[in-house]
Amino acid sequence: MMGMARRGGPFDGPDGGPRGRGERRRMFDGGELRLVLLKLIGEQPRHGYDLIREIETLSGGAYAPSPGVVYPTMTLLLDMGLAEEQASEGPRKLLAITEAGQQHLAERADEVAIAIGRLTALAKVSERTDAAPVRRAMHNLKTALHDCLSREGATRETQLEVARILDEAVGKIERL
Repeated sequence: MMGMARRGGPFDGPDGGPRGRGERRRMFDGGELRLVLLKLIGEQPRHGYDLIREIETLSGGAYAPSPGVVYPTMTLLLDMGLAEEQASEGPRKLLAITEAGQQHLAERADEVAIAIGRLTALAKVSERTDAAPVRRAMHNLKTALHDCLSREGATRETQLEVARILDEAVGKIERL
């Protein structure tokens, strides 16, 4: 809607505005990732890679934590006695929740729900904003802009006309 400010969305930057290209925002604060991983291994024993893929699935493909944060968190869960390693084939650690881990989750059920809710909300936003026809149209626009503006003889007037057309399209999209 025109004139309404967006606040606190999953794609917003630290100042509340849209994040720029390449700008990263931490998905989870403090112990939230620990709680999410613990919840997932509470559902079934999992390897680190499985945890990463499951979080990516929950977020609709919009977020996948890096191994550099997942594996140390798994070690922390083991050190805290909230998870235990189970026998598995191959070199991967298979983690299962302990009784202490189940109690820890139960005591923090609200925090777990909020963290999981953030992932599912991100999936919904991603589903609405990452539709294949829109991606295709955006790619076509990028190609057309590049072709038009890189042509020999492209003038300042050409740039201004392209800007006018884009501004007109923005106005139409905002009125949807």
